[in-house]
Amino acid sequence: MTAPTHIDLAGLWQLTDETGDYACDMEIPGDGVSALEQAGLIPDPYWGQNEYGLRWIAERAWVLRRRVMLESPDVDLVVDGLDTVAEIRCNGELAISADNVHRTWRQPLADLAREGENEIEITFRSPVREAAARQAAQLFRIPYSTDNNPIPNGNMLRKVQCDFGWDWNIALAPFGIAGDIRLEPARLTRITGVQVRQQIEQDVADVWVLLDASVQTDETVTIRFAGQEQELSLCATDGAKRVTGHFIIENPDLWWPNGMGDQSLHDLTVTCGTQTIARRIGLRRIELVTEPDAHGASFHFRVNGVDVFAKGANWIPADALHGRITPEKTRALLQSAADANMNMIRVWGGGRYEPDSFYDTCDEMGLMVWQDFMFACSLYPATDEFLENVREEVRENVARLQHHACIALWCGDNELVGALDWFPESRENRDRYLVNYDRLNRMIEATLRDTDPDATWWPSSPSLGPMDFRDGWHVDGQGDMHFWSVWHEGRDFDHYRDVKPRFCSEFGFQSYPSMPVIETFTDPADRNIASPVFESHQKNAGGNARIAETMFRYFRWPERFEDFVWLSQIQQAEAIKTALTHWRGLKPQCMGTLYWQLNDTWPVCSWSSLDYGGGWKLLHYAARRFYAPVTVVAVPDEDTITLRAVNDRPNPTRLTVTARAVALSGGTRQIAKAVIEAGAHAERVLSIPRAALADGEMLHFDWHSDAGRGADLYAPRPFKSYDLHDPGLEIERDGNDLTITSRTLALFVTLEADIPGRFTDNAFPLLPGQPVRITFTPDEPGATAHFTLRDLYSATMATP
Repeated sequence: MTAPTHIDLAGLWQLTDETGDYACDMEIPGDGVSALEQAGLIPDPYWGQNEYGLRWIAERAWVLRRRVMLESPDVDLVVDGLDTVAEIRCNGELAISADNVHRTWRQPLADLAREGENEIEITFRSPVREAAARQAAQLFRIPYSTDNNPIPNGNMLRKVQCDFGWDWNIALAPFGIAGDIRLEPARLTRITGVQVRQQIEQDVADVWVLLDASVQTDETVTIRFAGQEQELSLCATDGAKRVTGHFIIENPDLWWPNGMGDQSLHDLTVTCGTQTIARRIGLRRIELVTEPDAHGASFHFRVNGVDVFAKGANWIPADALHGRITPEKTRALLQSAADANMNMIRVWGGGRYEPDSFYDTCDEMGLMVWQDFMFACSLYPATDEFLENVREEVRENVARLQHHACIALWCGDNELVGALDWFPESRENRDRYLVNYDRLNRMIEATLRDTDPDATWWPSSPSLGPMDFRDGWHVDGQGDMHFWSVWHEGRDFDHYRDVKPRFCSEFGFQSYPSMPVIETFTDPADRNIASPVFESHQKNAGGNARIAETMFRYFRWPERFEDFVWLSQIQQAEAIKTALTHWRGLKPQCMGTLYWQLNDTWPVCSWSSLDYGGGWKLLHYAARRFYAPVTVVAVPDEDTITLRAVNDRPNPTRLTVTARAVALSGGTRQIAKAVIEAGAHAERVLSIPRAALADGEMLHFDWHSDAGRGADLYAPRPFKSYDLHDPGLEIERDGNDLTITSRTLALFVTLEADIPGRFTDNAFPLLPGQPVRITFTPDEPGATAHFTLRDLYSATMATP
C-alpha cells in the first residue's frame, strides 16, 4: 500500500496468541473476541453459558501484525482506542507503549521505518495479568467492585470498566482497536485541536474559535463560520502555537433541547493546507443552577435562560464487544431516546467516552449529555503515574468534545463517594482513601477547568455538592440522587413517592428481554427463569427471584413462560411510571429524572428500556407517554387521588382534564372535569376522593390541549385483586394500520409482530366503544408482519 499523504491501517491484520495455538485474520477497527468467533475458533460468546468458557482469552497476550509499503519513512503513527496495555513495534523496534484506551497515541517513525515494506506489530498484554501486577505494586490495596467485576482489578487499568463484568454485562475483557490506526506525514504544519468558546448576551453571540497548531512551515489558516470568513497566519518558527478567530453573530438561531425548540447548528470549517476540519456548532448557554431555596438547594439545568426539566436515561456502551458497535446502531438507539421525548442522556462512568459521531447525533437530536469521566463503583489509584495518565485522558477528551452543543455537564465519576463506605479497607481507614480519592477528583476538575474554562462541573454522582463527602444517596434536599431502594431492597413501588429528589440521575427496575432476544441465546429447554442458561444472562445477584417476588405482590401468576416475560416488562414499566409521574408532579422541586438504563450491551435480563439490538421494550413505550411534554399525573395519598398538570413546553397551555370511574365491565361515569392554564410548575387540577370510586372501579382520566391528547389509568389496588373480564380483543387491519377494539376494560393491551419494527403505541388500557388506532413500521420497509395481541386477562387469567 502506498500513499504520499495518509495511510489508513484499517482492514485485515493477522492475529495470533502467545502460545501459537490460535491464528486468524482480524478486522481493524475491531475486537479480538469477535475476530476469533468470526474465524470459527470459538463459539458465539453470547449464546448459552459460553461466556464462562471464553474468559481464558483475557488471560493471554495476543499479537496483531500487518505489512505496509512506504514511499518515505518520514511518517507519524497515530492510534486511538488502543485496548489497552499494548506495545506497537515497527520493524521489531518499540514505537509506542500504551496503557489507556481513552487516549490517542502518536509517535514519529522516521528512525524506525524504511522506504519500501515495513512490518507493524501490536502486542496486547493480558489485562488480567497486567491488572494483578499493578495492584500488587500499590502502596496499599485499592479495592474494586467484586459484586460487578468477576474479572478482578479492573480499576488498575484505564480500560472500559464494564469490560471486567457488571451487573448487566458479560465479563470478557476484550482487546483490540476501537478507533483509528493510521500513518500521517511528519513535519507538516497541521491543526492539532479545535475548541470553541461562546458568549450570548442580548441577542448577540460572540464565538471564539481556538486552534492549536503544530507549525513546521508558513501556512495560512482559513476559518469559516456562520457565513463569515477569517484568515490567520502561521510562521515556520512558531512551533506549537494557539491562534484564535473571533466571530460576532447578531440575532443568532439558538440550539434548544428536544421538545423546547429547534436544534440549529452552524457549520464551522478550518482549512490549513490540505487539512480540513469540519464541525457543527450549536449556539446556546447551558447552566447548572444550584441555589438555596425553601427545600434546600436547587439542582436543574437552565438553557438559554429557560429552566428545563431533564427527561432521559443512562447510556452504557452499545455493545459489550466494541467491534460490533457501528455509528448506525448507535444512532438508532439515540433516535429511540429522542422519539420517547427524552432531552438528556447520561454517559455513565463505567463505559467509554463515545466517538464524535455519538455527540454529533446528540447535537442533531437535542439530547443534552451528562458526561461522566470514566470511573465507576470502585476506588482508584492516585499515584503520580496514574494521575498523569488520567490528566492526559481528561485533557484530550474535554478538548475533543467541548464544542458540542449537547454537552451540559462533566461529572467526576459514578458512585465513588459512596464506594468509600463499601469496602472493609476504606471503612477501616476512610481518611486514607478519602485523601486518595480527593487527589484524583481534584486533578480531574483542575484539568477540566484548565482545558475548558466554561465547562460545568459536578464532582460525582450521586453527590451533595463540591467538597461534601457525606453519603448523599437518599438526601432529597440537594444534589443529585441515585435511588435504588425499590429494586435492591425489594420495597414497594409506592416507596418512590417517599422521596422528593431535586434530580434523580439513577433509579430502575429490571425486566426480561423480549422473546425474540431470548431466542438468540437459549434453546427451548432453557426458557425457564431458573435454568442455568437463563440465570447466566442475569448478572444481578437475586435478580430473577426479585422480579418473580415483586410480580407475586402485584399480579396473578402467569402460567406460560412467554406471558411471564411479557408481564415482567409490564411490571418494569409500572415501577418506573410510579417514580416518574410522581417526581414530575413535584416540578420545580424535582427537575430531572434519568432512569437506569436506556440500552443493553448484550442479550441479558436488565433495567433497560431498549432490548439488545434496539427493539422497544414495553417500558420504552411507557416512557414516551410519561415523558410527554404536556401530561397529567396521578398523585395518590391515603384519602385522595390528586391529578396534577405538567407542562415542559416554554409557553403555558390551556388544558382540559376529565376524570371518570371505570368498572371492569368497561362502563364509565364522569366524576369531575376541570380546565386549567398549565404553566412552568406542576399544579393541581383535580382532587378525587378515593370514596368516589366504588369497589372494583379504577380512575380513568384524559386530557387535551393544543399539545395533543392523552389518557391514563390509576388502579387503587394491586392488579391481582381485580377479577378481570375477557375483553374479547379484536384487530381490524388495513396494511400496517391496526384498529383495536374491546368489549370490556382491557389492561396493558400489547401488540406483537413476528418481524422487527415499532408500533406507535403499546401496552395501553382500552375501553369499550373507544377503539385505538395503531400503526406498525417494520425495520425493513415493505416487510409484511403477522400480529398477535396480549393483555393482562389473557396472560394471567385465561386458560392456556
